[in-house]
Amino acid sequence: MKILHVSQGYAPAIGGTERNIQRLSEELARQFGDEVSVFTTNCLGGDGFYNPRAPIIPAGWQDVHGVHVRRFPVARHLGWTARVIYHVIRKLGLRAPEKLRIYANGPIIPGLYRAIRTYPVDLIGASSFPLLHMFVTQRAAQRSKRPCILYGALHPEDQEQYQNSMIYRAIQAADHYVAFTNYEANYVIQKGAYSQYVSVIGLGVDPEPFQIASGLEAKRRLGVERLPVVGYIGQLVPHKGVDTLIRAMPLVWQHLPETRLLIAGAKRPFATRLEEMMAAWPHEFLGRTQIIYNFESEIKPWLYAALDVFVYPSGFESFGTAFFEAWAAGKPVIGCRMGAIAEVVRDGEDGLLVKYGDEVMLAMAIIRLLSNQDLASKLGETGKQKTLAEFTWSIVARRFQDLFARVIEQKAEAKRNL
Repeated sequence: MKILHVSQGYAPAIGGTERNIQRLSEELARQFGDEVSVFTTNCLGGDGFYNPRAPIIPAGWQDVHGVHVRRFPVARHLGWTARVIYHVIRKLGLRAPEKLRIYANGPIIPGLYRAIRTYPVDLIGASSFPLLHMFVTQRAAQRSKRPCILYGALHPEDQEQYQNSMIYRAIQAADHYVAFTNYEANYVIQKGAYSQYVSVIGLGVDPEPFQIASGLEAKRRLGVERLPVVGYIGQLVPHKGVDTLIRAMPLVWQHLPETRLLIAGAKRPFATRLEEMMAAWPHEFLGRTQIIYNFESEIKPWLYAALDVFVYPSGFESFGTAFFEAWAAGKPVIGCRMGAIAEVVRDGEDGLLVKYGDEVMLAMAIIRLLSNQDLASKLGETGKQKTLAEFTWSIVARRFQDLFARVIEQKAEAKRNL
């Protein structure tokens, strides 16, 4: 099977979609021998779509772990112009036109439409909304009469970005839509998608590195032997709720002063705000936190291994892969009762859920798990078994492959019946 994926970024670019498209593409090539290509940008992050100073990767073709990757240069000046117009309209208190919002998100990629139309593959898939390449992919696939599957990764709670009728028209026009949770599937069906063309598949993790990492050794590396560690591992952006965790920790320390906090993730502009919040803590709380920026992926399992409780207080997620990484390491998790998260984390069964933005509830949940080892172990083990049974990349890639074969056959049958 010849498959083309279209994504806003690809390793070494950092981000959830970037990582998931990479692992899905690699697993399809490795496990099934599919010929997988990826069209992507030469940007390392979303700011590269409009910021001329943002670092970029050389454009062109490259083979990465059995996947053919073509990186396209982005028209940053056009992206910058669209964003300026968008922000001016917003400052005037007006709602920006739907098409302008999409162009302001970018990436604006000259030549992408034609390249998709003419590239010889059996099926085309793209991720993620609300970015511009999703619409380009759907139109190019439709024009070339090849089956198109969209992996939306929607965050319905983000009203500004996802209350856009163009997204749901594109989903209706695609041959199939992959939702990562039932929550997302029900949402797009309510928005007009046809239920028979929507499948819930989810995403995966590679559990082995998380299982073999030693907690004792990880704590020794961090210099926190025999101390309880609470941690967040993920992107340092506003909606992830890391600021709520920072507000919660002084409350935790009032009850469990020996606790240490670990924050790890790619350094983004919001990290400065987080550092300012921590600097404002009372003097006695300083020195109880470690921040690790821009770590190599190889050390991620060790970071999880060092934790006693994983806290991911995000306001919205399409799936929440970080929960499954923590579960693969056997760790109890705390999330927020928001959207798809409340479906991924089963409160009281494999994790705890709290109100988004509520530092008091979050602190109470942390204290509860640190004070009840039996409960923490039970939640972590239940999550681990769920991950191993349903959400490894080997299992998830098989679901995608089965769907691809079915969609290709349905498209061929439709052509025969014309």
